Amino acid sequence: MSAETSIPPPRVSGAELPDAVKSLLTDAPIGFALIGPDDAFGTINQRLADLVGLTPAQCLGRRPDDLAGTSGSAVGAALLRTGPAAAREHGRSVRERHRTPDGEVWDLTWFPVTSPDTGDVHVALIAARDHEGGATRREEERLRALLQAGNQIVWTAGATGEVHEDSPQWRAITGQDLESYLGRGWLQALHPDDRERVEIAWGDAVLDATPFDALFRVRTRSGGYTHYRARANPVSDGVRTTEWIGTLVDVTTEREADELRQRLNHQLSEAAMRTARLQQATSDLAEALTVAHVVDAMSDIGRSGVGADHTSVVLLDRDRLRLRTIAAEHAHDLPRHTFPLDHPDVAARAVADRAPLIAAGPAELSALFDDAPEVAELLDTTPERSWVALPMMVAGRPIGALRFAFAGPREITDEERVFLEALAGQCALAIGRATLYEREHSTAEELQHSLLPEDLPQVSGVRLAAYYRSGSQHVQVGGDWYDAFPLPDGRVAGVLGDVMGKGIPAAAGMSRIRNALRALAYSMPEPADVLTGLDRMFSATEGMDQVTTLVYFVLDPVTGQLDLSNAGHLPPLVVAGGARPSLLDSEPDTPLGVTSERGHHKFFVQPGNTVALYSDGLVENRKRSVASGLDELVEVASSAPPEVVGDPQLMLEYLVESMLEGYEQDDDVTLLAVQLPVIDSASER
Repeated sequence: MSAETSIPPPRVSGAELPDAVKSLLTDAPIGFALIGPDDAFGTINQRLADLVGLTPAQCLGRRPDDLAGTSGSAVGAALLRTGPAAAREHGRSVRERHRTPDGEVWDLTWFPVTSPDTGDVHVALIAARDHEGGATRREEERLRALLQAGNQIVWTAGATGEVHEDSPQWRAITGQDLESYLGRGWLQALHPDDRERVEIAWGDAVLDATPFDALFRVRTRSGGYTHYRARANPVSDGVRTTEWIGTLVDVTTEREADELRQRLNHQLSEAAMRTARLQQATSDLAEALTVAHVVDAMSDIGRSGVGADHTSVVLLDRDRLRLRTIAAEHAHDLPRHTFPLDHPDVAARAVADRAPLIAAGPAELSALFDDAPEVAELLDTTPERSWVALPMMVAGRPIGALRFAFAGPREITDEERVFLEALAGQCALAIGRATLYEREHSTAEELQHSLLPEDLPQVSGVRLAAYYRSGSQHVQVGGDWYDAFPLPDGRVAGVLGDVMGKGIPAAAGMSRIRNALRALAYSMPEPADVLTGLDRMFSATEGMDQVTTLVYFVLDPVTGQLDLSNAGHLPPLVVAGGARPSLLDSEPDTPLGVTSERGHHKFFVQPGNTVALYSDGLVENRKRSVASGLDELVEVASSAPPEVVGDPQLMLEYLVESMLEGYEQDDDVTLLAVQLPVIDSASER
């Protein structure tokens, strides 16, 4: 006997059953049937016959497979085909749940029954109506309505992932007919770029019985595409997946909002980057002193800011109505570096029209200039394939154009155009400053050299040398100066001074002191007398804030006697061929104009020795103090090779190059040297 249950062997004829059993089978609220070992119905009551859409007489003695084709109920037909076989195969109860066409829900239980007499295996079926089915149905309908109110489409699929039930909402959106939708036909409504990905994800979820979640685009009935998110979960009977239930939600608005946020974030990020680049450009251009420096800075900004392969500044010569192109040193050559204002070029057109000009490709450039041969020449000789030119305006007038070129076609966005226009404005200001600097720097250098002696005097028995280098960061004339001249008594006088400050006031003060010193030296050449006279002149003509220092000496070539006065200046350097260089050990007096008793110091210069005067630009800078610079000057001089020591001009050049190596020059450097040759020059006098 089966462990599950045991009943007496069924009889085919219901008349042979006891009345109580007949009443139970006929009137019970449950359906009951018994299928014999031959798979034919031996017993079936009216309730179950009604459930499968047949009469009891139509069922008795017939196999369920034979009845499936004649059943009036599709649910009943499926029930009759699958139930008995599943119970026999598994040897245990099989429970299923089916809904009739009118909405009734029935719990069906198939189970094997073994005859105690013969050992034959029968299959019994008990069908009990779920009286909560109405409530369950209402709950399902409520859930479906709620999901629809939330713009969600409910869909189902079988255990293998094939869709068997209709989804009118899906088909209303996609325009698919029922046959095209069922199975996996719904995938054909997806965007071609999403279809394979979603199909693989759905197959993996079905195979692994794991939740399905995917975003994809669905082709609508109108031909457009809408974004949807599909989710589904497997439904299990505790052993295996019986079906899938899922929802489909239109997420187009969310996706569009997300894409808009991403675009805005990207635009804000790019705007922040452009602002940072513009600030950096402003900083870089502020440090650019010359036009070449401006072009180099713009080349770097164009490369990093908009990816330009070639950047140039095109300047307008207003008198000649011609343009001159200035590019960075590493840039490729253009067919013409100068050209008239009507030349077929984007920069010339931008200057003439006073408006930005953009050509996104060769065809557009050719159309702008009516296929001018100069355009073909530009395309043949350069890698340029798209262009942007922006006028540079100062006080409402164009001074030229900022020209960017790219190696491939290039569209310029509105945001990039705003950035480039701001960049052109900064470049115009920088070009104006650089042009003024170059003009003033050239004038300053000419003025500086005009205040210095063109040539040093030729004095028998004495070798004189001088060196001057203007500070690279200054556009104004400096206050450093030197002078040397022969005196009537055969001696030679020399001076090196520094008028503090820059510009015309310093130059004027330097000129007055230089002229006064010469006049005083011819009448009373001794150093103390000259400085005393300069003090009187200084108090009468110069302001107290015009600090001036100098060293003045008188050298006798015959005896080597050197008389020297120091008005607050750095100590002279003495370089001897056979001894270590040294600084003249003499305490300096006060600068000019500061009342003090002037004295002078007497030294004897040996043949072959050199006395060098120098300005503070040689020994002092932002990274080196005066004291450290003086110590370093002695060390540098002690390392000079013999051929340098023997030539005062070479000595000065050697000192400058050695002392400035590794430092940024931030002040003028001025030197004056006097040397007594080794040969005896007394006879030559």
